[in-house]
Amino acid sequence: MTVHSDVQTATWTFVDGDWHEGNVPLLGPRSHAMWLGTSVFDGARWFEHVAPDLDLHSQRVNDSAAALGLKATMTAEAIEALACDGLKKFDGNTAVYIRPMYWAEHGGYMSVPADPESTRFCLCLYEAPMIPSDGFSVTVSPFRRPTPETMPTNAKSGCLYPNNGRAIMEAKSRGFDNALVLDMLGNVAETGTSNVFLVKGGTVFTPAANGTFLAGITRARIMNLLTEAGYDVVEQKLHVADFLNADEVFTTGNHSKVVPITRVEDRAYQAGPVARKARALYWDWAHAGRKI
Repeated sequence: MTVHSDVQTATWTFVDGDWHEGNVPLLGPRSHAMWLGTSVFDGARWFEHVAPDLDLHSQRVNDSAAALGLKATMTAEAIEALACDGLKKFDGNTAVYIRPMYWAEHGGYMSVPADPESTRFCLCLYEAPMIPSDGFSVTVSPFRRPTPETMPTNAKSGCLYPNNGRAIMEAKSRGFDNALVLDMLGNVAETGTSNVFLVKGGTVFTPAANGTFLAGITRARIMNLLTEAGYDVVEQKLHVADFLNADEVFTTGNHSKVVPITRVEDRAYQAGPVARKARALYWDWAHAGRKI
């Protein structure tokens, strides 16, 4: 038998009315989510005594539950309050990932559709340092984002992420850190882990939200902050050639907020001034909010 070392960081999980330390076992082999993938989640972040947009992330997990046919059992306000309570269990020295989740225990006819009345909830908090802001490389993935007709792209659902995972694994096999993932029409959608932006001639561009990828909360926040700072921010169809001809490229996402891309295929970039400005604007905005 192979013994795996415990490499998990400090973790607290709220489920069935109480907090439990560590990676609590929750699913059995007949749990609907275990074998048919009916789970949704969201991810907020606590760092430096702030949890930006925690209210929006708490609401989005409920929206995702509805989109997947699950029944949200917690209000967004209750999820937010529970997260604030759980954060008190940490020492405050390391950033924390805040992950509310819903999943189905049982199915309906022939076990394929989820039974919404069997929906369960948990909130998992765990230490997760933010990645450095010095940048990473991407290649173009051979795998593509599904359309709303083929997968529940209007939910932040666990069943979507194996596709992102294989895109990243394939990219790493070729010496890159991550991947640009296209939609089925060949437009750039996102990276394997985040939304993506490019800058050309002082204008900021990002792929138009077309339902094939998660148009993130941090993405929207950065678009608003840059617009308020006087930048022109444009959503439109973008192709790989646009990124190869850009002045700079950067990503936004909940995990590490704003991170530059320093190589697209064979094209190298410096971490640019707009990415640095976007990150600074975000940090200033976040720290102007409520301290937790």
